[in-house]
Amino acid sequence: MTITLNNRQRRVKFDVTWLAAFAEIALGKCLDHPARNAAVLAGLSHIDVVIVSDKVIADIHRRFMNVEGPTDVITFDHGEIVISAPMAKTNATRFGKPLVDEIGLYIIHGLLHLNGYDDTTPAEARLMHRTQDRILADCLKSAGFRKIH
Repeated sequence: MTITLNNRQRRVKFDVTWLAAFAEIALGKCLDHPARNAAVLAGLSHIDVVIVSDKVIADIHRRFMNVEGPTDVITFDHGEIVISAPMAKTNATRFGKPLVDEIGLYIIHGLLHLNGYDDTTPAEARLMHRTQDRILADCLKSAGFRKIH
């Protein structure tokens, strides 16, 4: 299974190479955490992470989910994870962490959705958030992968 990262926006600057390496590690760690729900992650041959503008993600949000406005991340069962760079930048500032960490969290969030996690109920959301926070910490501490900012 492969994962690629494509930056299709220009305004928000971040280290694409760092995030591509992070995404590979995150994929392996997320595969180790399947949920009981129907998971498609293990059956996919390729995951495509696409970083876009708020305008693009708002259009996708409206067209595919019938919800107006931008969101942080949208995951499609065919293996595409779409992430808003401006939303990540706003949230990184709000939570006092590096932008690449916030985008990394969104990558993990999308991968967990593909691995059967859901966040529609408070209990499911708590489980998913605990799992993604644990995986993020593991990725950032992972042997052979050092966080460079």
